Amino acid sequence: MWSNLEASRVLLIMLVAMFVPSGPIIMGIDDTIERRKGQKIKARGIYRDPVRSSHGHFVKVSGLRWLVMMLLGERTVDICTGVAVWYHTGLPVVPIRWVLVRDPNGKFEPQALLSTNPQYQPKQILEWFVRRWQMEVTFQEVRKHLGMETQRQWSDLAIARTTPVLLGLFSLVTILAHHLQAHYSWKTRQTIWYSKSLPTFSDTLALVRRFFWAATFSTSSESTEIVKVPRTLFERLRDIAVYAA
Repeated sequence: MWSNLEASRVLLIMLVAMFVPSGPIIMGIDDTIERRKGQKIKARGIYRDPVRSSHGHFVKVSGLRWLVMMLLGERTVDICTGVAVWYHTGLPVVPIRWVLVRDPNGKFEPQALLSTNPQYQPKQILEWFVRRWQMEVTFQEVRKHLGMETQRQWSDLAIARTTPVLLGLFSLVTILAHHLQAHYSWKTRQTIWYSKSLPTFSDTLALVRRFFWAATFSTSSESTEIVKVPRTLFERLRDIAVYAA
């Protein structure tokens, strides 16, 4: 019998064993709206659209509200902090705590974080930022690459299963890529307008696809059906396909 909770338990154990084998486990909880329409979807509601709404503009959206729990990993960074004031003409002065973050390995650019509560510790401010940012990026990647919000089913059981499965697939792809990186080289795709030093989820998904597709491309047993393709051309077509699929 299908059980979302049992599948989640097994997946969580795998993630913890792989990425947090020792030390404290940091979990993040956040909600996201899956935009859906249809009178037969019983769990559908009307919610505030967090993407298109602002402080002065309220936008409603029809959909399903999911509460998601994620395992979060943090790296070692250098931090510097202090207390200053935020001044704007005609408004009261606001005390702020600023936190400068630098990666000692130089893998990301230094960043500045601000908090209007100077009593918060810099480590706590950094942890809050990391938790929220990682979760928002995960939601975006699942929508863009795994098809969240493109489902067309309306039955209660199907709705309760498909979106959690897609979110679980994100974790499963990450686990597979972690194993594969020891035997396959990463190919970080670049664009003219955006340069990245580390692979993103699209690169991770492409790596996993290369592995599974390698077993599907086999030579026909009939020599008359063989068409020789230069390896460089084949690899180029394959790399295009793994990103476009």
